[in-house]
Amino acid sequence: MQHVLILAAIGAGLLGAQTSATENEQWSALRFLEGSWEAATQGGVAKANAVGTYSFRKELSGHILARHSRASGCKGPADFDCDHSDLLYIYPEGQGPLKAIYFDNEGHVIHYSVTTPTPASAVFISDGSTPGPRFRLVYELKEGVMSGKFQMQMPGKTDWTSYLEWSGRKL
Repeated sequence: MQHVLILAAIGAGLLGAQTSATENEQWSALRFLEGSWEAATQGGVAKANAVGTYSFRKELSGHILARHSRASGCKGPADFDCDHSDLLYIYPEGQGPLKAIYFDNEGHVIHYSVTTPTPASAVFISDGSTPGPRFRLVYELKEGVMSGKFQMQMPGKTDWTSYLEWSGRKL
């Protein structure tokens, strides 16, 4: 019986090490996002001019990566909320790709799958099986400048339209 317990403990330790290595690999692909950033909008159909800040930080003992975002005092169309804040939580789900969930002060909730096509880019794409448009959030770091796009793909269409684009530097 004592041998069974020892083998079970060793097996659990090896499983934990394997999961930890996979999770560390996933998080290392997003390391370029971490920190506090300034951002200024520069395009998209929202036609809003705003300046804001956002930060990506590990939370809950490193089990999630959280983005906290805030923009205010912008100038834009009457239907654009210039006093905007949101939360994005990125988390591992089993051995598959990272997932994310987005919440904002307007009541929107978006579920994303996360990929990292290059060492300095991340793409968040919403599920296409839900009614309405799909959403894509793209981050890319080039020469110290972080660029971002929030895009929509309308039902039945193949092209993505940028709703809002921004860029900025690390604070």
